Amino acid sequence: MKLAKKDRQYQLKLKIKDNPFVTDEELAELFSVSIQTIRLDRMELSIPELRERIKSVAEKTFDDEVKSLPIEEVIGEIIDIQLDQSAISIFDLREEHVFQRNAIARGHHLFAQANSLAVAVINDELALTAKATIHFTRSVKKGERVIAKARVTEVNNPQERTMVEVNSYVGQEVVFKGLFEMYRSNKTIKDEQ
Repeated sequence: MKLAKKDRQYQLKLKIKDNPFVTDEELAELFSVSIQTIRLDRMELSIPELRERIKSVAEKTFDDEVKSLPIEEVIGEIIDIQLDQSAISIFDLREEHVFQRNAIARGHHLFAQANSLAVAVINDELALTAKATIHFTRSVKKGERVIAKARVTEVNNPQERTMVEVNSYVGQEVVFKGLFEMYRSNKTIKDEQ
């Protein structure tokens, strides 16, 4: 049974407040209406599109946490971060990120997402990529959402480097793997000791 417009819009506001990362497609399916109806409802309620909601949440939440680079320089939107431990970002592939002839992502965008996440997770004001070992495990197409997950595996190894492993997924499928050896000034670590 379809809800009346007023009830649907009320439920829509609650759903987006509860999960700002819900897509218009998911909302359309949930409320058994068209995607266009959801978009019109959002416009009437002054609720921004998903990308803007994610950006807003990320900027409010992580702007003060990320030390190694300005949050707006991270490729993709950070949705979770624990410095020197782990981080997650999402990146939606659009027209400008793919080759025109086959709609396959240009590899440097996937690398940039993973590399900037590896830099962002470092708890230091200076973090640079010293070395990266990467593997593209399958091509990514326009319209797909890439979720990159970074995990710090080693801090201050004998070469005074921090190792960060990044795996990127489309759904449950791994599309990119990277091991990043990060240089850091160690200012934060030395200050804490």
